[in-house]
Amino acid sequence: MSARTTRTRLFAATTVALAALALTACEGDDGTDTGAAAPSSTSSTPASSAPTGGQAKPSTGGGEADGGKGADAANGSTGSDKSGAGSSGAGSSGAGSSGSGSSGSGSNAGDQDDPEMPGKCSASDVKITATKVSRPINHLLLTATSTGSKTCMLPPYPVARFGEAQSVPPVIEESQPHSVAGVGPGETAYAGVLLTAADGSGGEPISVNTLRIPFDDDSIANVALPSGVVVDSKLSVTYWQTSIDNALEH
Repeated sequence: MSARTTRTRLFAATTVALAALALTACEGDDGTDTGAAAPSSTSSTPASSAPTGGQAKPSTGGGEADGGKGADAANGSTGSDKSGAGSSGAGSSGAGSSGSGSSGSGSNAGDQDDPEMPGKCSASDVKITATKVSRPINHLLLTATSTGSKTCMLPPYPVARFGEAQSVPPVIEESQPHSVAGVGPGETAYAGVLLTAADGSGGEPISVNTLRIPFDDDSIANVALPSGVVVDSKLSVTYWQTSIDNALEH
């Protein structure tokens, strides 16, 4: 083969290659080539991401809202726990109130008699005796001795009814002790009785032979009197005392 022929063939091959390239370029311009669709597919990925990103944004916003609601729900749950704790605390306080309030029961207990406190004496709880004394003159000594098994509280003073008198003698206020006399098993309280005025200012004395002393529960103690007891208008009694001396000093 001659050199001329070879150059001719090379020229022809080059021309064919250039035509093929030109054809390829033309097909890329009108978008008919399948290979040219690849850049279009690549460019569609960002386009697809953009809407997706746009949708994700509201979705993200919704997520934040949901997250906020979740936080609120968590806070609400925490609030409920605190509220529950508060309620529990209030319950404990109420119990304490119910225990200082059940001690709210504390206001009702004050209206009832305390079982630990001594009750009032009845005529069946004590034995009362009356004795004449030489000093001071014209006096009688009353003794109230407990016959019960528990301590009881006497009335402040003996409401003594001598004979058929319709009234009771007044109490000598100066004899009032600091506290009401209580008597335990076997213990004794004392009260003095001024029968007549020593100077005769009480009028004509009268003889009596009975003595009744009522108690707060309407029971009555009948007290035997020694013989020769007389009373006048100065008849008076002292408060119950814890000693004989205090009972007879008025």
